[in-house]
Amino acid sequence: MKYTQTTLDKLEDIPKESGYVLRYERGTFQSGYCILEQKKVVVLNKFLQTEGRINTLLELIPQLSINTEVLSGESQKLYGDVMARLKVVED
Repeated sequence: MKYTQTTLDKLEDIPKESGYVLRYERGTFQSGYCILEQKKVVVLNKFLQTEGRINTLLELIPQLSINTEVLSGESQKLYGDVMARLKVVED
């Protein structure tokens, strides 16, 4: 996966299309992000560079309740890639 702004934008679309609000804020994050499940808000560390934001989203997306039926075709494919990547790491 390339660490570009385009890749970041595509990864950000996955939670957004599922109804999550992504915000970049400053704070003391142990893992680079914070999830507020009840409000479907994800707060990411705003001081991360593009590569750090992409890695954080790759770690974060599998933890979210993503409804794949509401995702666009491109987002569904990328979501499948993210989940497959997680499976490879776990095995």
